[in-house]
Amino acid sequence: MARIPRVASFFLFLAKLSIGQREVTVQKGPLFRAEGYPVSIGCNVTGHQGPAEQHFQWSVYLPAAPAREIQIISTKEADFSYAMYAPRVQSRDIYVERVRGNSVLLHISKLQAKDSGDYECHTPNTDGTYYGSYSAKTALIVIPDTLSAVMSSQTLSKEEGEPLELTCEAAKATAQHTHLSVAWYLMQDGASPATTIISLSKDFMLIPGPSYAERFALGDVRLDKLGAATFRLSIGSLRPSDQGRLFCEATEWIQDPDETWTFIAKKQTDQTALRIQPAVRDFQVNITAESTFTEGKPLELVCLVAGGGRDPQLQGTWFFNGIEVARIDAGGVLGLKKDYEERASQGQLQVSKLSPRAFSLKIFAAGPEDEGAYRCAVAEMARARMGSWQELRRKQSPDSPVHLRGPAARSVVVSAQNRQQAVWEGETLTLLCKVDGAESLLSVNWWHVPQGQTQPEFVAGMEQDGIMQLGASYGKPTNHGRPRLEKMDWATFRLEITSTMVTDSGAYECRVSEKTRNQARGLSWTQKMSVTVKSLQSSLQVSLMSRQPQVKLTNTFDLSCVVGAGDSGLQVPLTVTWQFQPAGSPGFHQLLRVTHNGTVEWGDFPSQFQTKTKVSQSSLRSQLLIHDATEEEAGVYRCQVEAYDRNSLHVNGPARASAVSHPLRIVISLPESELKVNSSSQVQELSINANTAVDCRILSQTPGNLPVAVTWYFSSISSNTSWLKILEMDQTNVVKYGDEFHTPQRKQKFHAEKVSQDVFQLHVLNVGDSDQGRYRCVVQEWLLSANGTGYKLGEETSGVTVLKLRPTGSQVRVSKVHRTENATEHGEVAMHCRLESAGGPASLFSVTWYWAGEHSGSRMLVHLQHDSLLEYGEDPLRRRLHCYRSSPTDFVLKLRQVQRADAGRYWCRVVEWQLHGSPSKWVSHASDESPHTVLTVLPSEPTFSSRICSSASFIYFLLVCPVAVLALLACVACMCWKARRSSSARLSSQREQALWVDLAGAGDGPLARKEEEEDSRP
Repeated sequence: MARIPRVASFFLFLAKLSIGQREVTVQKGPLFRAEGYPVSIGCNVTGHQGPAEQHFQWSVYLPAAPAREIQIISTKEADFSYAMYAPRVQSRDIYVERVRGNSVLLHISKLQAKDSGDYECHTPNTDGTYYGSYSAKTALIVIPDTLSAVMSSQTLSKEEGEPLELTCEAAKATAQHTHLSVAWYLMQDGASPATTIISLSKDFMLIPGPSYAERFALGDVRLDKLGAATFRLSIGSLRPSDQGRLFCEATEWIQDPDETWTFIAKKQTDQTALRIQPAVRDFQVNITAESTFTEGKPLELVCLVAGGGRDPQLQGTWFFNGIEVARIDAGGVLGLKKDYEERASQGQLQVSKLSPRAFSLKIFAAGPEDEGAYRCAVAEMARARMGSWQELRRKQSPDSPVHLRGPAARSVVVSAQNRQQAVWEGETLTLLCKVDGAESLLSVNWWHVPQGQTQPEFVAGMEQDGIMQLGASYGKPTNHGRPRLEKMDWATFRLEITSTMVTDSGAYECRVSEKTRNQARGLSWTQKMSVTVKSLQSSLQVSLMSRQPQVKLTNTFDLSCVVGAGDSGLQVPLTVTWQFQPAGSPGFHQLLRVTHNGTVEWGDFPSQFQTKTKVSQSSLRSQLLIHDATEEEAGVYRCQVEAYDRNSLHVNGPARASAVSHPLRIVISLPESELKVNSSSQVQELSINANTAVDCRILSQTPGNLPVAVTWYFSSISSNTSWLKILEMDQTNVVKYGDEFHTPQRKQKFHAEKVSQDVFQLHVLNVGDSDQGRYRCVVQEWLLSANGTGYKLGEETSGVTVLKLRPTGSQVRVSKVHRTENATEHGEVAMHCRLESAGGPASLFSVTWYWAGEHSGSRMLVHLQHDSLLEYGEDPLRRRLHCYRSSPTDFVLKLRQVQRADAGRYWCRVVEWQLHGSPSKWVSHASDESPHTVLTVLPSEPTFSSRICSSASFIYFLLVCPVAVLALLACVACMCWKARRSSSARLSSQREQALWVDLAGAGDGPLARKEEEEDSRP
């Protein structure tokens, strides 16, 4: 079968060739085929003349004699075959199949190893002249059959529903590139051919057999490849149809040069006999139906099957008074008796299968003829081999008698919907009035007796023809809710009063009337029911609660606003307003408002709530969920609830009632830190110029993967300086160096690394003498809020790590003589730092001077480096300092313009430097410190000018005296100016008088004499 597509494609290709001249073509080679299996080689001739049916001759050129032609078979000559091929041609092991007049196929049924060679197809000339090609060759290579398929033969007994697993070992060792396909088959007794269960194609696709496709889709049938050559068949739940002999078949495929796939070998395994014991299924059958029915009303009987196996195939049969009337077989085919078939065709009767275990017989309009005993019989069926159904077991139900219901007295039942005899103000009151008995046309009237009254009020009524009337006081709802009367079915009437008020409380009476043709006077029945409408305002209660009023920073907290009203739940629309009073604020602000329809309206304070708040609301509860709590959310919360009437919502009516909860304070606090750092101390002894790392290990942290900041500190062993900050790696992993370590050389020597979440390291490169000392880290744990604010939770200090250098032979010794220096204020002083030896020729020295006051810590003054560069500290003394080396063993610090504040302790630290490493670099080898030199500043001797300047009273005299003298001189000058001006005025007056006397001629009178006397007075 597999060679048909290959041959078809081959001849389709040949048909496309032109026919200008004779051309013989054969299938393109080389063709690899397995020994013992058939092969087919096509040959086609085109462009020929003469008869349409051409003759073909096949020959082979064996590898042992490639130039020698050996004739195999011919369509023209019967004795064409050589002796070595003649027996195989006569036995039809080798034969030629004519496909068309100009096309044939050479078939070799069973290849032998000696069949390898070049096969030639030759067509005798039927043309007038020789023009074109008359033969063509292709190579056939016979390879060994290496395919194997193994499965041990066995006999298995299984029960229905059990799983099954079988494995097949299929392998090949062909040198050429081939594919393998594996298929599982089931051979049932008396059935041929075998049924395909599932197969894995040469293209690696799983293909189920037609009868197993549904089970494959459900995962009940699987084929898995385990390893390189093991194929497993799995059936999750066996069925009786799986019984038979199972085997595995492996097929090897190769792709020919024309890109078509051809099988070259096929093997089948031994068979496994599978016996399946059907599961025992015992079941019971019962009928559910009303014992009585009303004439003209539906009558339904249901036959139910309980128990039995899984997914049974059932057939149901209905009996009426012992006579079969209907049947539904396991395949769903319905069979009815003649009279029932007519009723079913008219739509009066229906027989159906409601479920795999339920059968129904329904009569839509039952009559007296349907009164009697009903019984159903159920049989479990199984599909036989030939497709017919075979009955396995049968069970019958007991008889179920059904009687026609006679006339009876009616009764009326009044009830509230959902059994609620008490409703809240504004809710809807729904009352049901139900009548039993035979179906008939009825009329109904509803009456209301208010609480504390005896006179009933007419509410609403409905006549038999459906005309409805409303009471006078209910037509215009002022003191009552709005009534609505509805007929649910012939026997049920519903009264609905919307937007109830407290005045609607009382007793409600339902009066049902029936009037028939035979009755001159109608019959009526009455029933009452008491209803209470509760006031909202007097019962509405609101409480605010929280599971955690004490909230940790960045945690989530929730607030629940719970609405309660006595012992019954509300069913009216509610609007909840959340209010917030921040710490320090005088009043409450609106956070948000959740309306009755779920709309959220945000307030304008504060704005951060909108991005971190989630609100959910049910009928009687509103919950506020605030994420990532910060200090801004600390304060007092409360909620306000407004209850509305459902109908007033359409006209934006006011709230029926409102209530405010008690205030609830929420406190935001930092969580307790669980930070712990390794506090053990250690000592590292290193070689000069070595690299090292100091560990800072975190033992435990507060849950939440919080960021940490790590700060490294250093304290020298040989000096009494305090701890100096080397660098800090903050919580964002940004590194900042301390003031004393901010130089490029220090940054190159010290750098930090975060090895893991819990381990930090300080790397010290090219360790020198100045790096000896104590190291420690301080770890800070930080909590970050969503708005980026950081809060420090805790701080822990690690143990001390001491770095020491191994002795190198170099040793610096500074003179240990204690000195006391006295200096006069405004003078100068020189302090010496002497070495006991000048050191080797390969050594350089650096010196650092320190000062410490009586009530202050020590600080560095100046550093004379080994390359003679000066580095000053951040100190006001720097302009008055002079540091130099006066001799190979003497370092001098000179202080000019000595002041009282310069008194204190001075000392030096000398470091020896040598070239080390390749390339060479200066490395500190040893160091030493001098004892403290105590400087005392004496007051300077007073001079005349200093004495004058030191007298405050004299200074005041010098400042005040010139001012007083100048003021006195100004007063004298002013008095003189005024006297001169007065004298000039008198002289002018006398001259005017004299002139007037001369003009009057009376200059000798008494007045003149008097004036003259006054003028003559000194």
